[in-house]
Amino acid sequence: MYSIKAHAKVNIFLKITGHKEGYHTLLSRFMRVEDLYDTISFVPCECNTFTIEGCDDIPLESNTIYKAYKALNDYTGDLDILNFFYKYKVVVTKRIPSQAGLGGGSSDAAAFMRLVKEVCNLMVSTEELAKIGSTIGADLPFFIYNYPSANVSGFGEIVEAFEETPLPLELFTPDIGCDTAMVYKTFKESFLDDIALCSFLGWEKLESKTILDMIGDPIILNDLYAAARIAYSQLKTVAPKGWFFSGSGSTFFRVIET
Repeated sequence: MYSIKAHAKVNIFLKITGHKEGYHTLLSRFMRVEDLYDTISFVPCECNTFTIEGCDDIPLESNTIYKAYKALNDYTGDLDILNFFYKYKVVVTKRIPSQAGLGGGSSDAAAFMRLVKEVCNLMVSTEELAKIGSTIGADLPFFIYNYPSANVSGFGEIVEAFEETPLPLELFTPDIGCDTAMVYKTFKESFLDDIALCSFLGWEKLESKTILDMIGDPIILNDLYAAARIAYSQLKTVAPKGWFFSGSGSTFFRVIET
């Protein structure tokens, strides 16, 4: 059996920088959550077709792992991938909640791609893998590069490692699923015209703890938080005071002081 960890992430800050070609551009600090991860395993099994276990609530065609499998096949044309998954099934042990702003589906797909590259000895660079991943989801490049902390910009395809130790984090995920497309749609309708790029100039150069201490306001730190509160008004009543909001939600986080 082969296995790999697919870590969650939080967005220390997330600022929308524009909108073009039907998509939002952003500048964000992604940070890996060290103690929260799914596990992706390749388990020996005689399979007639590509088989995933552990994601029963997601149709195969919508599963990010299946999309990654198809994209790798299309890009490489490597029959070793096809043959490998006649002999192995994919087993996903889920721990990262869905629709929580933690990147679970993207992390799973990226970890799958990294493990396939290793076990099938694919002659594909990490940069190529990230480019393939970006066709599946905006967060995949970050997870493919597997940096503990990084500045992410553009549509999510520009990933620059940021040298810092991941912060010890406490997470709170209320029983509210936030649809990313809905939150971005709400942002576009309500807040896109108010973007002020100068308001977060230089944030990408500061350490994450410094940013959190300096700003402190989750609505200023994450442009999607106000939009999420409109789309999902329950967030207003469950938000813990002094906590920050990750991605399009619904997870809140804070630094564990040591």
